[in-house]
Amino acid sequence: MNILEKFTPIKLFVLDVDGVLTDGSILVLENGEMARSMNVKDGYAMQLALKKGYEILIISGGTSDAVKFRLEKLGIKNIELGIKNKVAVYNNFLSNNNFSKEQILYMGDDVPDVAPMLLAGLACAPADAVQEVIEISNYISPKNGGKGCVRDVIEKVLKLNGHWNEADIASI
Repeated sequence: MNILEKFTPIKLFVLDVDGVLTDGSILVLENGEMARSMNVKDGYAMQLALKKGYEILIISGGTSDAVKFRLEKLGIKNIELGIKNKVAVYNNFLSNNNFSKEQILYMGDDVPDVAPMLLAGLACAPADAVQEVIEISNYISPKNGGKGCVRDVIEKVLKLNGHWNEADIASI
């Protein structure tokens, strides 16, 4: 099977935050606050996916009001932060929503993502993911975490399904 065939049925993007939507770095400020950097191109692709009727589920072990604010501003409603058991959250979401395994893309970068990635139809990783994640991934983005890997997979899905065109792009 051509790997692109696995991208076509995707309707749900499940994404980790640190190491996927960010580069995994945490900037510790003088006041103790911790800041992360997110890629605007990833954000743009997520907005377009939502506009075209795709769903996005964020599952992260980290907690950050700033991250939640950013994701909510992009229009993402399914945001689960501070999660210790990603499989439980993943399964709970699926029990309340109607997605088949083949419709789910999960992008993770580290050991806590391995188990839920194995449950998805398309397991994806940023180029700089840990070896355990690389070994179980169907697709490894040429982009690192926080450097456009999310845009890479979303753009593939949308283009293969005819949902990436200039008229749509101009309207965001």
